[in-house]
Amino acid sequence: MAVIKSALELALERAKGLQVDESAQKIAEARMLGRKAAARWMEDPSSANPVQDIQGLDEEARKAFVRAAFDILTSQLQLPLGTTYDAKIVEAAGKTLTLLARVAPAARTPREAQLLERQLLSFSGQITDFIAQYTQEMQRIEQAIRNQWAPRLREKERQLAAQLGQNIRIDPMSDPEFAEYYRKNVDAVRKNYAAALEQAKAQVAAMLGLESE
Repeated sequence: MAVIKSALELALERAKGLQVDESAQKIAEARMLGRKAAARWMEDPSSANPVQDIQGLDEEARKAFVRAAFDILTSQLQLPLGTTYDAKIVEAAGKTLTLLARVAPAARTPREAQLLERQLLSFSGQITDFIAQYTQEMQRIEQAIRNQWAPRLREKERQLAAQLGQNIRIDPMSDPEFAEYYRKNVDAVRKNYAAALEQAKAQVAAMLGLESE
């Protein structure tokens, strides 16, 4: 009997493990669908139909779908590394993000989905404006730093010209002192903007009813 019981327990454990694997596979497939859907919506937001895209998914799979789509869209809402950015991509990501309201875990009725979509439309607009503001601030800071360092660079150019017997023009970024001063000032501002942007994304996730990761 002990042998039979052990064999039965082993079979049940294997079955349980199989069920876990099947569940994990469903979640993984839902995430893949969410990522593909987000990319498709970005290309043509007018033809997006999130409600149709989640047909056949259970509650957990739908959450995974929405989370994956959210991650793809918000990955496009990043601070640019320089002083310019692709406004079309950022605006498309912001507008497409509002579509998730239609299938958000937080929206239990069509009426709630409509209200949430309006809220997200306004909020995503603020995020895209924030990114545009950041690039303008970076341009202002860069110009201010260049103006501040102009006398020093001109003096270095004068000294080099005297040594080499010809006019010299120094690229500010090639000057170690300038580059270090520039980096420190830009990094400080970028850090503040990045923290605010991540907080805004977290707020959108909360509005959608997505659990923090």
